[in-house]
Amino acid sequence: MVATDTQLLYTPAQRARRDATAWTWVQGVLAPVQFVVFLISLYLVVQSLQTGEHTDWALASVVVKTVVLYAIMITGAIWEKVVFGQYLFAPAFFWEDVVSMGVLALHTAYLWVWWQGLWRPNEQLLLALAAYLTYGINAAQYIRKLRMARLQKNHPVSSFTGAEVSP
Repeated sequence: MVATDTQLLYTPAQRARRDATAWTWVQGVLAPVQFVVFLISLYLVVQSLQTGEHTDWALASVVVKTVVLYAIMITGAIWEKVVFGQYLFAPAFFWEDVVSMGVLALHTAYLWVWWQGLWRPNEQLLLALAAYLTYGINAAQYIRKLRMARLQKNHPVSSFTGAEVSP
């Protein structure tokens, strides 16, 4: 079952596990760090594509962004295991995880062509932009879920279906 807008993200037990685990804090720190690294790298990539200058900095910044991405993906899978009992594709975060796989694939492809020197630098940077586009979509998905979780924070629930408990 995949969660929808009408369903709550967490059962009371899942919410308690989410609030109790240090992995929630780790994700809360890594997410903004990754976003700042992304913004800096995006700036460097776009500047390099426009001017042809500082290409080495731009290429390296994508590697740094990818390392941070791997860190947040690994710790996020651990968080998902603690909270939902499975490393990936828990119903509440199914589509975010699906898109995350595409994000990982594009970033990993970038690392491969960069490491092997298979493409020209501008082509590598264009691949990075494609990876960054998918990352932007994925970040928006997670921000939406964070907002949903905050809106549902005090919502009484009897099950994951979103059925309200009568007062």
